[in-house]
Amino acid sequence: MSDTEATRYHLPTGAAGLLTDGDMGGLRPVVTLAEAVPFTVLDCFDQSLREAGLLLFAARDRLDLLLPDGRDLSQTGAAGFVGDLPEGPVRDVLAGIVSPLRHLLPVGSGELREGTLALLDDEGKTQARALLHLFAGTGGADVLLATPRGLRGYDAALIRLRERLIACGGAAVEGDALYRALFPDFPLYTNKPALRIAPDETAFQTARAIIASLIPVLRANEPGIIADLDTEFLHDYRVALRKIRSVLSLFRGVFDPDQTMRLKTRVSALMTPTGRLRDLDVYLLEREQIEDLLPEGLSGGLDAMFDLFAAERATAQARLAKHLQSGRYAREIEALRKIFSGGKALRRGAHADIPSHDLACKLIWKRYRKICRMASDIGPDTADTEIHQLRIHCKKLRYLMEFFGPAFPADAFAPLLKSLKKLQDSLGLFNDYSVQQASLRAFVSDLGDHQPHGIAIAQSVGALIAVLHRRQIEERDRIIGSFETFSSPQVRRAFHDLFHREDAPS
Repeated sequence: MSDTEATRYHLPTGAAGLLTDGDMGGLRPVVTLAEAVPFTVLDCFDQSLREAGLLLFAARDRLDLLLPDGRDLSQTGAAGFVGDLPEGPVRDVLAGIVSPLRHLLPVGSGELREGTLALLDDEGKTQARALLHLFAGTGGADVLLATPRGLRGYDAALIRLRERLIACGGAAVEGDALYRALFPDFPLYTNKPALRIAPDETAFQTARAIIASLIPVLRANEPGIIADLDTEFLHDYRVALRKIRSVLSLFRGVFDPDQTMRLKTRVSALMTPTGRLRDLDVYLLEREQIEDLLPEGLSGGLDAMFDLFAAERATAQARLAKHLQSGRYAREIEALRKIFSGGKALRRGAHADIPSHDLACKLIWKRYRKICRMASDIGPDTADTEIHQLRIHCKKLRYLMEFFGPAFPADAFAPLLKSLKKLQDSLGLFNDYSVQQASLRAFVSDLGDHQPHGIAIAQSVGALIAVLHRRQIEERDRIIGSFETFSSPQVRRAFHDLFHREDAPS
């Protein structure tokens, strides 16, 4: 978008005083600014609003949302989960961008003055106006936004208004420019750090860099887990740990074998304290869907079951928070950071100097062929354990493709990764149904003889297990269909053309 066609302009600090300088072709510019009020910019931890180029802020007991297309939306509400906001235009837009599992959090605050720049004719009639937002961040950064609003029949006045904004240094607002201007020191966060893989980079360098980039993801999520802000902090933390563990497993021979085994053990030890809390989070997040699975006459014990889960979750969360704040944990994380930060503590294996691109081709092609062979045997009687193993191989393939993605052409690479993700969705549901059945059986067997509502809980859980089993069988059929697509001649050819190399290392 050119500046002359912009829907919103970002002007330099101090430009407000220049907007009214001089005549504008017979029109008189007039600026009106209201008294300053406190404001707080909001976003969720994964910064999805920032990435979408939106600015959400709370002021005057309301939520205001500035969109890239120049619209300004407003409604009542406060920071929290989007699903808990009252109905309104801001909620409608946020619901399509922000995960329902993410809590809106403060990014920064300051003072805001709102107003207008109006172009008046000789009779004092407004021919064009711009809405003004003058943000003064507490960090000292100021941002002046101007959003032109034309009036029917006065196109020339709107052109002059845009020209004045540009003459005062105004430029089209793009991307996260507002965030960077208001809060330049606010840290960016992504759970998938982007890495560049140079053509001459070795497997050792790539593996070390991947793990080094994931440790800050762990550290960034620790405060949110401790404060129990939302459940996605723990989810991102666990995914980062799984990826570190996968690098150690998949890059076989790149690091010293003995050191690799010890590092895998240490990473698994970090994962162990998080497991039960995550299991309980999943149950509680899916409460409504679980309750909908059973007819009313068989759901009587579910409330009591979820009450037990909620009580256990509070205990598990407090235990994990204490663990993450312990000196022992801090020393372990810092020790791992130092190992992968580029020092001499990380020892090289026999395959350390293999070019990264060559290793990627070998690992991805080999894993894809293995998945196709396993998938060819999937049928109605295939054991759950075999499908579970297939799911693990697909997850490893996805991690490999995400790790090495920057080394391959995006136009050829992206469709293959998309097809794999679609397959993983079915495998994930199948595994969830299987795990949930086993977990619910264990839950019922652990109920004490004197547990209140024990009989009602057992009846409801038994009926729920039967429903989950039926859905698991249905998902098995979908998996068979998904694998037929993933192992089709077209997809096989695409994998072969991109990753198969005759001279790949053995």
